[in-house]
Amino acid sequence: MTDTPLADPVPVKDASTVMVLRDTDRGPEVFAARRVQGMAFAGGMTVFPGGGVDAADDDPDLAWSGPAPDWWAERLSCDVPRARRLVCAAARETFEECGVLLADHVDGSPVADAGRYHASREALESHEMAFSGFLARESLSLAAGRLRPFDHWVTPAVEKRRYDTRFFLAALPHGQEPDDLTSEVDLTMWARPADLLRSFREGRSMLLPPTWVQLRHLAEFPDVATALAAEPRITPIEPEILDHRGGVRVGFDGSDEYWSDLEAGHA
Repeated sequence: MTDTPLADPVPVKDASTVMVLRDTDRGPEVFAARRVQGMAFAGGMTVFPGGGVDAADDDPDLAWSGPAPDWWAERLSCDVPRARRLVCAAARETFEECGVLLADHVDGSPVADAGRYHASREALESHEMAFSGFLARESLSLAAGRLRPFDHWVTPAVEKRRYDTRFFLAALPHGQEPDDLTSEVDLTMWARPADLLRSFREGRSMLLPPTWVQLRHLAEFPDVATALAAEPRITPIEPEILDHRGGVRVGFDGSDEYWSDLEAGHA
């Protein structure tokens, strides 16, 4: 490991990322997007919908259905308020970034037509409206049962922007379809995890290590139901910083293969 000291470690921000899945005749597909080049974080990378937890996600009166925040606190290994914020951020960011709304009506029926609420996305993205306020106004509740905890990664201390990110799974709600109506991405796609990994190996896309690892896990599932039923053992992963040819690179379980794929496709 490198012995270079960090005088001022960058604060770590909580974040949530959601892998939205759907079944096809060729196997399950995941929704992914390519972030716009030049963005402060992950510019040009193929990613899943997600982002940082906002102050407005911290609302104890958030309308909620499905497993309670204390259930999530146990699975996310954190306190109840933090679990509520992480799940809220997961649902909010998914709606903001691709228009998929993980919410139920007051009668318990799922939201099938999210398009009618898309006018609110801009207000949510600009922080003019809190997700809890949006749900209350539309008589909706966050459908926590449509999310499943899946993984947990922490950005290494050498990075300029650091995130403590929880990865979630969600099946695409019936009747809904994601879109590209956000200024943060320039390409969206449905793809099988194996195809996204192949695109990376062939140099046609870029993946951050956590995204690469999630795709490898997702590629093992034959259908969406099996993926959602999985109960992976979730422990925080913070990659090591390793000396490499006069520079540094991150090390994690499977990192040799990741760097081999990267170098093969982007030499």
